[in-house]
Amino acid sequence: MSSAVRVLITGAAGQIGYSLVFSIARGEMFGPEQPVILHLLDIPVAMEALGGVVMELEDCALPLLHGVVPTSDLKEAFTDIDYAIFVGAMPRKEGMERADLLKANAGIFKTQGAALDQYAKKTVKVLVVGNPANTNALITATCAPSIPKENFSALTRLDHNRARSQIALKLKTNISNVKSVIIWGNHSSTQYPDVSYATVGKESVRSALKDDDWIQGEFIKTVQQRGGAVIKARKLSSAASAAKAIVDHMRDWVSGTPEGEYVSMAVWSDGSYGVQAGLVYSFPVTCKGGKYTIVQGLEVSDFSRKKLKETEDELEQEKTTALEFVK
Repeated sequence: MSSAVRVLITGAAGQIGYSLVFSIARGEMFGPEQPVILHLLDIPVAMEALGGVVMELEDCALPLLHGVVPTSDLKEAFTDIDYAIFVGAMPRKEGMERADLLKANAGIFKTQGAALDQYAKKTVKVLVVGNPANTNALITATCAPSIPKENFSALTRLDHNRARSQIALKLKTNISNVKSVIIWGNHSSTQYPDVSYATVGKESVRSALKDDDWIQGEFIKTVQQRGGAVIKARKLSSAASAAKAIVDHMRDWVSGTPEGEYVSMAVWSDGSYGVQAGLVYSFPVTCKGGKYTIVQGLEVSDFSRKKLKETEDELEQEKTTALEFVK
C-alpha cells in the first residue's frame, strides 16, 4: 500500500464538506490502495460542528483513513499537503452586488493562496469550488507564485455532469452512454454547455436528438440555471452532487480519463481557442499521468464562438475587479 497523501478541504464542516470527506476516506477519489490523511479547515465558530464530523469519520472505521487534522489554523492546515480542495467561500447574500462578492472572496483566497505558497508542497494540486470559483482560483494562483499555474483548477465538472444527465434523460438512455460534452468558460450563468462533440453510444448526440432548438435553447438554460433550481427546491445549494463532481474531477486529474473521452475542467488559459491567456476558463481536457491537456483542434461554430466570447468577457471583468482587491 502507498504512503498516505495529505488532502486539505476548506469549509469542511459545511454541507459539501460533509458529503465529500466520507467519499475521499472510502477511496472514491484516489482509489482503493491509496491511504489519506484529511486536513479539515474551517473558521473557529465551526470547530464544534467539525468535531462531530471527525467523530463520524472515526466511527466509520475506514481502513484508508490514516489520520484527520481538524483545525482553524492555516499553517497546520496547509503544511505538506498534496491536494487542496477549496470548498469554503463567502456566499452571496441578499442585496450583495457581484463586486461585493468578489471583494469578500478576494480577501479569503489571497490569504489561502499565500498559505499554499508558504506551507504546501510545490507539487500540490488545487481545486477551487467556492464561488465565484474561476476567479477565486485565479486569485489563489496569483498569490501562490511558487506553485505552477497548471496545478490550479476550478470546478465545472458539476455542470459537465448536469449536461450529461440532461442528455441522458432526453434520450432515455443510461448516463454511462453519454460522453464528451463540454462546458466552456465560467461556472456561472454564462457558461456554455456544448454537445458539438458529444456522443451517445457510437452516434453523435446532435444526430441522436435531432432537435437543435432544444440543444441551443432549453438544454443550455437548464444546465446554466440548475444550481438555482436546486436552491429553489431544497432551500439549500447543491451538496451531494457537488461532492460527487469534486471526486470525479480529482480522480480523473490524478488517475486519467478514459481513452477517447474528454471532460471539462476550468484551468489556466494558455490562449487555446482564442481565449485570453491568464484567465481560469473551462475547456475540454484529457488527463494522463497526473496532468491535464486541453483538447486541441476542435472546430467551433459561429453560434459556439459567440457563447465562448460571452463567458470570456464575464471572466475578464471578474479578473479586473478581483485583482483590484489583492494589490
